Amino acid sequence: MTLAGLVTRWWWIRHAPLRLPPGAMAGRLDVDVDLSDIEMINGARHRLPADAVWLTSPLVRSIRSAAVLAPGVATRCVADLTEQDFGRWQGRTHAEVWENERATAERFWHDPAGNAPPDGESFAALSGRVAAAIRRETVALAGRDVVMVGHAGPIRAALALALGLTPGAALAVAVDHWHLFRLDHMAMEGGGDGQWRLIGANIPPC
Repeated sequence: MTLAGLVTRWWWIRHAPLRLPPGAMAGRLDVDVDLSDIEMINGARHRLPADAVWLTSPLVRSIRSAAVLAPGVATRCVADLTEQDFGRWQGRTHAEVWENERATAERFWHDPAGNAPPDGESFAALSGRVAAAIRRETVALAGRDVVMVGHAGPIRAALALALGLTPGAALAVAVDHWHLFRLDHMAMEGGGDGQWRLIGANIPPC
């Protein structure tokens, strides 16, 4: 069966706020989330489609956020859509890193997309793995609504793929908790990457 003309609708929503000090870098740490803002949760839920495929990352903040948005709905974990690995900086604040590792931090911020934190992953590397996962899932789920309860880094990478942005340019995009990003993909005759369209970015839940 040809996929040409099939539209796959991606609904990316960032997980709930983290229980970490302000300015802390969570990265791959499995930290808990604050699910107390019922108004935000209900607002986000009402923007999402029925009969969608629900995806999460392996991290508990993605899984728990999806569970409150769609109670009882089965989700599937996609490991390649997890957050950036910040290595030795995970769990620490930007201010602490700047104070204690000034030279390393300055080198990192010279090219925050291309450079990796110590023992971590660069945003450019994240963008590559996320793009490959999106292409794979878009083919597998062609024509469906896909809700991905994800993280700021992969959401920026999804925008970079859809809009042809460099990783550095994508880092300028604000991605707030519970906010929605909508991307449509149309499969084209002959395969290839098809055509992407941005429907909305950082849409507030209420």
